[in-house]
Amino acid sequence: MSGPDVEYVYKPQGDTLEAYILSREQRTFIMGPLGSGKTNGSCWKAFRIMCEQEPDADGVRRSRGAAVRNTYPDLAGTTIKDWLDMFEDLGRYVAGGMEPPTHYLDFDLEDGTRVEAEMVFIALDRPQHERKLRGLQLTFAWVNETKEIPFSLVSMLDLRVGRYPKEVPPTWYGLFGDTNAPDNDHWYYRMAEEDRPEGYVFLRQPGGVIKVGDQWVENPEAENLVNLPPGYYTKGMQGKKEDWIRVNLGNEYGFVMDGKAVHPGYVDSLHCAAFEVPRSAPLFIGMDFGLTPAATFGFRKPLGGWRIRSEVVATDMGAKSFAREVKLHIAQLYPENPIGGISGDPAGDQRWQGDEGLTPFKILRAAGLEAKPAPTNEFALRVEAVDTAMGRLIDGEPGLLVHPDCRVLRKALAGGYCYRRLAVAGDARYTDKPDKNSYSHVAESLQYLLTGAGEHKAIIARPRNTARSRPTRAITD
Repeated sequence: MSGPDVEYVYKPQGDTLEAYILSREQRTFIMGPLGSGKTNGSCWKAFRIMCEQEPDADGVRRSRGAAVRNTYPDLAGTTIKDWLDMFEDLGRYVAGGMEPPTHYLDFDLEDGTRVEAEMVFIALDRPQHERKLRGLQLTFAWVNETKEIPFSLVSMLDLRVGRYPKEVPPTWYGLFGDTNAPDNDHWYYRMAEEDRPEGYVFLRQPGGVIKVGDQWVENPEAENLVNLPPGYYTKGMQGKKEDWIRVNLGNEYGFVMDGKAVHPGYVDSLHCAAFEVPRSAPLFIGMDFGLTPAATFGFRKPLGGWRIRSEVVATDMGAKSFAREVKLHIAQLYPENPIGGISGDPAGDQRWQGDEGLTPFKILRAAGLEAKPAPTNEFALRVEAVDTAMGRLIDGEPGLLVHPDCRVLRKALAGGYCYRRLAVAGDARYTDKPDKNSYSHVAESLQYLLTGAGEHKAIIARPRNTARSRPTRAITD
């Protein structure tokens, strides 16, 4: 294929990458490590679709695609840049404003036909652009860095494709996307590894590195090596943590901490273990409220150790529905255990949004759950209550054990519940309060469970340094 003074030739460097580009299944996704060529592969896949569209009566091949990314900085700095590096000379790029940035391609093919195509770039952090997406009539959609995109949006995109051009039916239409490895509770993992729905193809490139014994080494079977500097992956591992290497270079599903952990003492291999629930042991429950409420359920051992057995984590749920979920959870898992105490965020004495002015505690009590505000909402005390329990050693076991079923809580303690890194020069600095994210609510419900059970009392009783200190506005390494 050729354009103005340029011949366009692309040879994918890897069997998986080639299969992705050539796939004509309606929905095809590829997961690969950094440097594997998957973004360039997506650009070329889109370009092939444009060139292979059946021409109309005038000999014009018309198509319209959308490239979707989660934020505008990522869209502009990566997606648009990579596309224009390859194809800018074939048309006119309009940077946008109220309208999404768009590349209008217009070039001749050697068979005498002409390609007139649009590539529209959509950032999900620009509400006006997302609204525009909902009204677009598309031939295809490219979901760049798929793991950052909620499945609700992918589902909506699925119904926007195949609707252009009108005069000649699309020769091919559908979705495709590229991604680094997501977590194993992500929708991508569920669909690719468990559900495997009809009409979807999920391709997985070899890792850039593989584990040999207890060491990561460069994988000779990695794709796109010819386009990478010598030692790209070996040097890329230097100074990186195990979880980062495993996900970003090894192309394995997993969780990567992005920030400074609130509970740095938690080690999943040490603090996570299966255990049985004593039938007569009192059940303690901690709750955090809001529209993303969470609850943790645990027991205290005779010598003082804690065993956290289960969790309930909800999204966009009001107090009445959450109370029903908690009651059902207790009935199913703990039918014979007495309630030792239910403690929640003291702010729960305020109105819960969307529940007609009632407070969470009133709603819980009306449902038969005698919940009370935790005795403190002081952040430092809550954190230390968890850390203190975690740091004990009782009969050779950690003072806090979390059951493997508590998947969200484990990831929260492992670093999902974290202080966000500040964008400043010099030494790493972090916010003085944790980010409110999908992990913060379940982590704070554990804090309320332990403070409600009195774990903070010994901390308050400790001698304190009475010397005045200046308030800290950021946490540093």
